[in-house]
Amino acid sequence: MTAETFADLLSATRGRRDADWQGRSLLVINESWGELIVSRQGAHLLHYAPAGERGWLWTTPTPKAVPGAIRGGVPLCWPWFAEPEDGQGPMHGLARTADWRIDAIDEEIEGGVEIHLSPEKPLHDQLAPRLVIRANARRLELELITEHRGETPLKLTQALHAYFAVADVHRARVEGLAGARYLDKLDDFAERDQNGELGVRGALDRIYHSSRPLLLDDGQRRLRIAKQGSDSSVVWHPGDSAPGDVPDEQRYAFLCIEPACTRLDPVWLAPGAQHLLALHISAEPAEPTAP
Repeated sequence: MTAETFADLLSATRGRRDADWQGRSLLVINESWGELIVSRQGAHLLHYAPAGERGWLWTTPTPKAVPGAIRGGVPLCWPWFAEPEDGQGPMHGLARTADWRIDAIDEEIEGGVEIHLSPEKPLHDQLAPRLVIRANARRLELELITEHRGETPLKLTQALHAYFAVADVHRARVEGLAGARYLDKLDDFAERDQNGELGVRGALDRIYHSSRPLLLDDGQRRLRIAKQGSDSSVVWHPGDSAPGDVPDEQRYAFLCIEPACTRLDPVWLAPGAQHLLALHISAEPAEPTAP
């Protein structure tokens, strides 16, 4: 039996329902304003599409088996980004493979939906995360809120590891990073300055020190990517050698652009304090063609 695709799940959905996909429990929404799919594993937003449009996010159709993390959508990297400083723990933290619960769904929010999620079990002895997803026909927003419930100051790194769907990553460009300083993770974190707008010519893994909104243009669509609570923007693509959970024919179909708090801008949380990391995505009009 062929595994169900997101298109199969959405075509069988009117309004909202729970569904199973690849061993995960999903919330599937298909409304007049558009489509949304969220996995309870990792509070992981897997799919969003305004009505009549192709999806803004890319998710692999061949994910690792549970309890492995799903590649694509918007994984939560928390309470650390990349490798933990002490070497103890999985890449990108605990949140993206943990079980989360849906605490509330509000469908009276600006013609769309607002979803609140929190972990089923504590993920840290002092820090507690929660996620808010808002979507309608015009925009998509995610807010990752971390509350410090302990007694000692703590350092936090994190990311909303968004995989954006593109027609061809080699034709895509990212505007808004010109002149920004970055660390090149593929060259032992060498420091460089971005010369002009960013295009993808091969493998790419950079941490830009920038809080500016960005524009992703793949020749068919222009998405404005803004953020809050972050001074790092991570841009990643594996190049020709795709990871094992990416089908060969889709290795150029995505580009990661991530609002993050990294080694460049870690968050120090005092007891009782909160931090908000937010991602705001909206469509921009196409550039006018020359006469």
